[in-house]
Amino acid sequence: MKRLILLIIAGLLLLSGCGKKENSVETAYEKISMSEGIKRMKSDENFILLDVRRADEFATGHIPGAVNLPNEQIGKAEIPSLPDKNQTIYIYCRSGNRSKLAADKLLALGYTNLIEFGGILDYTGELEY
Repeated sequence: MKRLILLIIAGLLLLSGCGKKENSVETAYEKISMSEGIKRMKSDENFILLDVRRADEFATGHIPGAVNLPNEQIGKAEIPSLPDKNQTIYIYCRSGNRSKLAADKLLALGYTNLIEFGGILDYTGELEY
């Protein structure tokens, strides 16, 4: 009897780990350093470089080729400027905090190929204005 109870408990514990949570995100985004991101973009062809700082911060200088979509504007609605949810998107901000938040939000919206690579504070190249 004791053995049967232990088997039932073990089975229930095993099954409880297999359940899918309603609001969980099933995949995660990739987190790399600024230098690794810059290196990868040089060999990547079809990607979006996304700066999630505010427009006034973006205007003070950004990585060449970046498009601006402030983190605060990413919500639950579809994003017309990012129509391909499978396209590689490199995401950065000032220090790396907002880029992580933005990556989480984009992941929840169904974007599948996200690379968060920190903040422009770690960028050593030329800036575009």
